[in-house]
Amino acid sequence: MIRKSHQRLSWGPWKLCTSFRALKQIHALMVVNGFNSHLSSLRELIYASAVAISGTINYAHKLFEQISDPDIFIWNTMIRGSAQSSNPINSISLYTQLEKSCFRPDKFTFPFLLKACTKLSWVSMANQIHGKIVRLGFESDTFVRNSLINLHANCGDLNVAGVIFEGSENRDVVAWSALLAGYARRGEIVTARKLFDEMPERDLISWNVMISVYAKRGEMESARKLFDDIPEKDVVSWNAMIAGYVLCGAHVEALEIFEEMQRAREQPDEVTLLSLLSACADSGALDIGRRIHCSLMETGLKEISIVLGNALIDMYAKCGSIERAVEVFRGMRERDVSTWNSIICGLAFHGYAKESICLFAEMLRERVRPNEITFVGVLVACSHGGMVYEGREYFDLMRIEYGINPNIKHYGCMVDILGRAGLLSEAFEFVETMMIKPNAIIWRTLLGACRVHGNVELGEHANQRLLEMRPDESGDYVLLSNIYASMGEWNGVERVRRLMDDRGVRKEAGCSLIEADNKELMHFLLDSKPKLDSRKSAV
Repeated sequence: MIRKSHQRLSWGPWKLCTSFRALKQIHALMVVNGFNSHLSSLRELIYASAVAISGTINYAHKLFEQISDPDIFIWNTMIRGSAQSSNPINSISLYTQLEKSCFRPDKFTFPFLLKACTKLSWVSMANQIHGKIVRLGFESDTFVRNSLINLHANCGDLNVAGVIFEGSENRDVVAWSALLAGYARRGEIVTARKLFDEMPERDLISWNVMISVYAKRGEMESARKLFDDIPEKDVVSWNAMIAGYVLCGAHVEALEIFEEMQRAREQPDEVTLLSLLSACADSGALDIGRRIHCSLMETGLKEISIVLGNALIDMYAKCGSIERAVEVFRGMRERDVSTWNSIICGLAFHGYAKESICLFAEMLRERVRPNEITFVGVLVACSHGGMVYEGREYFDLMRIEYGINPNIKHYGCMVDILGRAGLLSEAFEFVETMMIKPNAIIWRTLLGACRVHGNVELGEHANQRLLEMRPDESGDYVLLSNIYASMGEWNGVERVRRLMDDRGVRKEAGCSLIEADNKELMHFLLDSKPKLDSRKSAV
């Protein structure tokens, strides 16, 4: 959508400028040879630091401050670089400075500004810029018009985007795709599909937008039909399908699409791998998850990203390979709070209570601030390890030291800690004083604890609360019946059975269930061997 605003001048050394180090060396060379006040060279310097080389926008700003008389090309280049940076608001600040200078913005200035407003969802500022565009007569320019459509379609007024689109004499594929994407993102899929069908020509973006919107809505048949019809696919197309199947819980289909992707020789990226690892984690496909991990290592990748490392830890933990999860954790040079949460929770849920608590202590020593998920893992560890005193301490630490209000999961963990330890009266008192209303899971936890410890009176109380919430759940009746039976109170067993009959509740027959999806998954695991292309890095 954005075109070059002026013809760039070519000064020999800039062809070698491909890194921040090279940029600084050439800058020094300019100073030594007296080019630091040469306008053409300054243009090249600003363009390289603001646009051409990734991650050097701050250096560009320092250079820009030293230029006494920048021309409109330099202003536009700085606005462009800032708009596509992680701090797009800087482009708005530059525009404000430009307005106060002797220079007048041109038609190349506004597409960059509108891009920044779109990234910031800053509609009020965008409307002011739109008014300026109209006053200067730039609304008819193709690039400006398409930027306006994209802005209003994404975060502004769709009706305004439609008016600008309808008022265009020459609507190119960019304009069609921008409006289509706007309707799709707002959930107006019928209008989006109508636009898609009416498009005189379709680019890859428009195909991917429609595939993605169907996939996110779970309409995988429609997504698959478009996917099969698309003239040319890219990694975004494949990722949309894989993510869609994972979202629907169709993990076998997600892995099969990955197989197709490999046969098509399309190189997966980090998004692909994250979706695949999620599918492996949710379906228990440890073999495929391990292959993905091994293939990553075969690429010669020295270290994986934090996000990918977290996904590997989560996958190994959910698939029961906690040792491999710890290996991945220990092999990561950089970690965030999600990394710590994944391994602490993984260890806790697998019964490694002491190891989980030790890692929590290590997390605090590393000065990583825990969040509510961290404390769920810690409290689960205390529950599985029978650490009542420690559980109380961590619950108070969470509230007092870190200011985290307990949610239903934290309360549930504390009830489980007390219930497992046989402190039933304290557990019931704790539930009665909770700041939020206890749910059925908490009362079921208490009922289960009463069964284990043979407390009929409190078991009846918990069961009564459960029946008020879900009177048709046969398992709750069975638990109370088992409490009576364990204490030899057969009259109580008979009363529960009569209550079930009176309410029409039927105990489901016990069975051993193998779901069809799991059968298909086993077949997939045995018959397929997906491998990443080891010749290239996957991330």
